[in-house]
Order: sequence, then C-alpha cells, then structure tokens
Amino acid sequence: MKGKVLPEESPETRGARRVVDKLVKAGAIEPLQREINLNIHGYRFEWEVHVIHDGQVNAFCLPAGKMVVFTGILGVAQEEAHLATVLSHEMAHALAHHASERVARKQSGENILRALSYDRFQEAEADHIGAFLMAFADYDPNKAVEFWRRMQAARGGRGETPEWLSDHPSDRHRIQALAKWAPRAQAAKKAFDEGRIAPAGR
Repeated sequence: MKGKVLPEESPETRGARRVVDKLVKAGAIEPLQREINLNIHGYRFEWEVHVIHDGQVNAFCLPAGKMVVFTGILGVAQEEAHLATVLSHEMAHALAHHASERVARKQSGENILRALSYDRFQEAEADHIGAFLMAFADYDPNKAVEFWRRMQAARGGRGETPEWLSDHPSDRHRIQALAKWAPRAQAAKKAFDEGRIAPAGR
C-alpha cells in the first residue's frame, strides 16, 4: 500500500536501522566532532528511522533526529554504503542545526537569491559532514560519489533546475566535491585509528 510505514522487522527497516546505528556511534566520536566543527554539546537527539512504502526518491530528517526513508530511493541506493550516503547527509542537517538557521533567516526577511545561496551552502556542508560520518562509521565515502552518479543516471537525462535557481548544488558540483572530501575523510579516520587524532584533554 502506497504510503504505508513498513514494519520494524521488514528487511528495509532493519537495514536502515543498522546504518543509522553505525552513523550515530560515529557522530558521538568527539575527535570527529572537532574535525568537522560540530557543536552539539547540550543537544539531545532521539535518533530513529522509519521506512515508508512510497515511490518518492527521497529521505528526510527532522531536527530532533527522526528520519524517514521512502522506498523509492532504495532502487538507487542498492547497497548499504549507498544508503549510508543518504542517511549521513540527512543526519548532518540535524547535527549542524540547519533547520533553526533557516527559520532565523526567514524571520530576518532575507531575499530569495541570498536564501537559495545559503541553502546550497547547507547542502554542501551536509555532504561534507556526511562523508566524514561515513568514514568513521567504516563505510567507504567514495560510495557517496558512486551513489550520486547513480542518482544522476536515475534522472534519465531530464534537465536539472539551473544551480543559481536551486537550493541544492548541481549533481556535477556535488560529485566533484564529494570526490575531493572522500580521501580527506578516509585520512582522518586512519589518523584516528592510529591514535593521531586524540580526544580533547589528552
């Protein structure tokens, strides 16, 4: 049934929950928080994920950590690391407090083009944070590049909204940025594993 929340024991829900659990553990690593300039001290997130049977190629995360994945995106995210790409990006929006930033900007009466530019910055920041979350959760962040190439192909050649009119980076710019961040995220994880990135106070 379209729009039905899948049961907790479904393979899709179990798979999404497994990814979220790994990403949450990664996000709690204090040296990683410093590495990607996250300020989440004093904030409480209630991470959970639900999968909805719906053809939308989409997922989202509410500010408190509640996530929704639509089954339509699972046709593109065909392996666990691809799903980690999606969920790490959505988690990053919550960790970076992007929703509250958007509310503050709307209240300030910011003009539309400046608002779109800032929203593109948030999307790029979420990709950046997501790549590091993936690496620290033991996913290959290069799979994020692979996932977005798959998304680009899934559009079937349909034209994108011009980037200057969109609140998201173009697929091409997103792929280029992730290809640059992936080795940096892997290097940071290697340094952490080798004890070269230590917790504060050590």
